[in-house]
Amino acid sequence: MTYCLGILLPAGLVLASDSRSSAGVDQIALVNKLSLFSIPGSRVVTLLAAGNLATTQAVVAALRQTAGSRLPDQDIHTAQTLFDVAVLVGRTLRDVIARDGDYVQSYGDPSASFLVGGQIEGEPPRLFQIYSAGNFVEASDRSRFLQIGETKYGKPILDRGLSAESNLDEGAKLALLSFDATIRSNLSVEAPIDLLRYATDSFSDANLVTFDKQDAYWTDLRQRYSDGLAALVDKLPSPPRRVDGARLYRAPKLQRS
Repeated sequence: MTYCLGILLPAGLVLASDSRSSAGVDQIALVNKLSLFSIPGSRVVTLLAAGNLATTQAVVAALRQTAGSRLPDQDIHTAQTLFDVAVLVGRTLRDVIARDGDYVQSYGDPSASFLVGGQIEGEPPRLFQIYSAGNFVEASDRSRFLQIGETKYGKPILDRGLSAESNLDEGAKLALLSFDATIRSNLSVEAPIDLLRYATDSFSDANLVTFDKQDAYWTDLRQRYSDGLAALVDKLPSPPRRVDGARLYRAPKLQRS
């Protein structure tokens, strides 16, 4: 299992993935699940992969093999829009599963999914989720984040904290806290975490940072968040009690600055 997250904001994109691959309790490895297909100054295309590792690696390898070939509808570097990239990724995924799926099925699930995010010159940043069938959905201002893999633990903090006013740094912090929640609750997700903050119209993937388990910022962020939650819970009013059959609760006055 894995966890990959994409966030679409007016300021750009936040894209992040973990690195754990597990084929059983005694077959755990670290792999890179974030792939870049960039041409500085004109396009940044990022693929995040979840699911069967052989399937996802075959898809990425096929896309790299045809990148720069100028073959019609096969070259990720000459796709005119990110929608065209999503179509290409979905078609390549279908081709790999059609070729290998029947052989793999008796050993495990051959399915996979991808997030495709980035910007191609002439259009705004976009974010797509590619399903195993090769079809896809796109993020929007009403649905600002997309997740694949182990998604349920990291979703609540995004639902609470993310807004149209969030900047890239705020989005990055929420993304990392979403990974923290997932890692604490699920052994199949683990650092290193690759995180890209892409600024609109920058056409640069230079702001890609990797956080390993001992990274000073990652460690500090997790500890501060844990301590802050504990302090907040301590300040919240206790649930009401019953006294002589009556349910008593008096809401404390909020202090406003």
